[in-house]
Amino acid sequence: MVVVMAFGTFDLFHQGHCYYLEQAKKYGDELIVVVAQDENVKRLKGFFPEQKQDIRKKKVEDAKIASKVVLGNSDDMLKVIAECKPDIICLGYDQQSNNVEEYIRQNNFHIKIVRINSFKPEQYKSSKFRK
Repeated sequence: MVVVMAFGTFDLFHQGHCYYLEQAKKYGDELIVVVAQDENVKRLKGFFPEQKQDIRKKKVEDAKIASKVVLGNSDDMLKVIAECKPDIICLGYDQQSNNVEEYIRQNNFHIKIVRINSFKPEQYKSSKFRK
C-alpha cells in the first residue's frame, strides 16, 4: 500500500485546497493530511489563521478526500513524517520544500516528494479570501 502525505494550513477551505488534495490522493492508496497547528502557522507565515486549527481540521475531514486527517506537532512540525512513514509527500505549488527535504535526508527516509500544480491561484488562494 502506497501512503501519501500532504501538508497545509487549509485556512478558509476552498476549491484550490480540494484540488491539491484530490491530486495528491492520485499518487497512492491512502492519503494522510496534516493540518498545521495555529502556533506553527504564526511562526511560518507571521500571522494566525482566520480559523482555529480544529475548525480547519474538520473542514478537511468533511471534504472526505483524505483517509486520515491529523494535526501537526507543535514542537516538531515534521515529526509526523517519522510517525506515519509515507512513501510520497505531496507539496502544493506554493509550499517550501527545503525543511522537508533536509528532514528526509537527515533521517535517511526513502520518500519521494511530488509538487502539485496550482489550480487557478489567481482565484483560489486563502490570502485572497482574507482581504
